[in-house]
Amino acid sequence: MTSIGSVTLEAPDATAAEAFYAAAFDLGDLLAVRSGDAPTTGFRGYTLSLVVSQPSTVDGLIGAALNAGATPLKPVKKGFWGYGGVVQAPDGAIWKVATSSKKDSGPATLQVDDVVLLLGVADVAASKRFYVDRGLEVAKSFGSKYVQFDTGDVTLALYRRRALAKDAGVSADGDGSHRLVIDSDAGSFADPDGFTWEPPAGVARAVVETAGAAIAQAS
Repeated sequence: MTSIGSVTLEAPDATAAEAFYAAAFDLGDLLAVRSGDAPTTGFRGYTLSLVVSQPSTVDGLIGAALNAGATPLKPVKKGFWGYGGVVQAPDGAIWKVATSSKKDSGPATLQVDDVVLLLGVADVAASKRFYVDRGLEVAKSFGSKYVQFDTGDVTLALYRRRALAKDAGVSADGDGSHRLVIDSDAGSFADPDGFTWEPPAGVARAVVETAGAAIAQAS
């Protein structure tokens, strides 16, 4: 199974971004930050969703993000689907925190149950084929509207770009760099919408070191 072990966000001030995430959503090895200032404007074409167990956890995580400097995009509220809100981190990444539960079932915590990376794509069916051809296994599929893959620690899902922007509470307009790298065992490539996939940094270094050792032995 092709898996996603983490995602890497690029920010002009990586130190400040790391400090924000440590205070807001401490996701451990699932999230990395590196320096990057490639030109980008408006919506970057993706959101990151934190799925949690109950409303008090949503309140706690959204509150921590706002206290750390995030900008509210959609206030926390109860809806037909559950309870959640959306914020934008100082580095520009958009985060949704949500639960399908409308009532607390235990003590308040800051525990995140699942991390979902939603890519806003031009053609869901075409992107689905692209990823299936690269070994990703479909977990859920709703025609040409939404696809979710079984990708391990970080779940990958595809949504139409305009629908995703609407869900996040922002305009769909935007271009330039996504400032996002998907760290995976799938190899290095860019998908039809320009999202970049790379091996995790440790794996990439190991490959280079192994290749260097082989060359040295051959010579």
